[in-house]
Amino acid sequence: MTLSYASDSSAEQQLLAGCLAQSRPAQYQLYQRYKSAMFSTALRILNDRDLAQDALQEAFVEVFRQLASFRQESTLGGWIKVIVVRAALRILRREQRMEVYSPERHPEPLVAWHDSLTGEALEKAIGELPAGYRAVFCLIEVEGYLHREVAELLGISEGTSKSQLHNAKRLLQVKLHHLYL
Repeated sequence: MTLSYASDSSAEQQLLAGCLAQSRPAQYQLYQRYKSAMFSTALRILNDRDLAQDALQEAFVEVFRQLASFRQESTLGGWIKVIVVRAALRILRREQRMEVYSPERHPEPLVAWHDSLTGEALEKAIGELPAGYRAVFCLIEVEGYLHREVAELLGISEGTSKSQLHNAKRLLQVKLHHLYL
């Protein structure tokens, strides 16, 4: 069944009202509506299913605590995603997984893209990136954040964000080259 934008918006408003009234069924329905997409976001950043589940749990606790502050200037899903990203980044820092990678250690040639490149291979290569590179890459290239926003989220300069993205892309090229030798 396809819902029109108006009915979807109305249903979301009813769901929000239920959650604000502390209705457990409404809270459960909100969680069910967004959990898969938000888990995927956390997993891309953390590259660990258990940590991604922790981030999801922490994020939804915060969502329900902060729901009254949702000003509806963006979509509800977009607002929740920001909370999930921040929770994942807190866990990443807490786990001290923001290791630094040196591109000089991997001087292999860059890979030429192959028609046989699969989503699974690309996902595996992204998952093998050092956490800091993976976080910047996923936030910018997958989630669509700007360098300015990533810099703010990670507490780094915009230049560092750009450098991390450049190095992440270069390392991905190296990793994919090894897959297709």
